[in-house]
Amino acid sequence: MERPTQYSLTWTVTDEMTAKRIGSAGSQIFSTPNMVALMEAAALELAKNYLEKGQTTVGAQILCKHLAPTPVGMKVTATATLRSFEGRKLWFDLEVCDEKGRCGEGEHLRILVKSADMTKKAQDKQA
Repeated sequence: MERPTQYSLTWTVTDEMTAKRIGSAGSQIFSTPNMVALMEAAALELAKNYLEKGQTTVGAQILCKHLAPTPVGMKVTATATLRSFEGRKLWFDLEVCDEKGRCGEGEHLRILVKSADMTKKAQDKQA
C-alpha cells in the first residue's frame, strides 16, 4: 500500500484566531501563530501515515512566511507535502491559501519518537 505524500487541512478563521486576540497591534486578521498551528496540524496528520506501532512525531523546526492577510470568516487551507523521509526525520513543504489565493508558505521538520520514551522524559522533568 502506497502512503500519501500530501495532506490538506482547512479551518475557518474565527475571532479567536486573530492577531488582535493574541495582543498584537494587528486587526481582525488570521494571526501568524495560528497559521503556524494550521501548518503543523496538516503536517502532523500526514506524518501519521508513516508511524509504526508505539511511535508518534514531535515538531522540531518550522519556518513560516506570512504573505497576505486573511479576514475573519474566510476559509484557510494548509497543504503539507512530504519532501523527504530519512531515518527518523520527516521534512515537509507547506503552503497556505485562503479563498483569494496564497497567503503563507514554509517548511517543517517532524521527528519520529517512541511514545513511551517521550512520556517518560516528560515525567522525569516533573520529578
